[in-house]
Amino acid sequence: MFDVDFSSTAKKFLKKAEKDVAKRIITEIEKLKEDPFPKDVKRVVNCKEKVFRVRVGDYRIQYSLFYDRNLLFVSDIDKRARAYD
Repeated sequence: MFDVDFSSTAKKFLKKAEKDVAKRIITEIEKLKEDPFPKDVKRVVNCKEKVFRVRVGDYRIQYSLFYDRNLLFVSDIDKRARAYD
């Protein structure tokens, strides 16, 4: 089981998001703590680091795994149109 840490942009998104959207996203992040590679995970291309993304409706959760620190770092949460800028 991984510990979770959020970037400042991910925290800000969760604070501003509607409550039902934020709840769905947090539920998905809780699942990622147990299984960081569900069947619908994809690797984000054109990134130096290994960044993965999971879909939650119209939203994307981008995260990285750090096995040495047992950490799942959520780097970005945003709508699909803006998530890959």
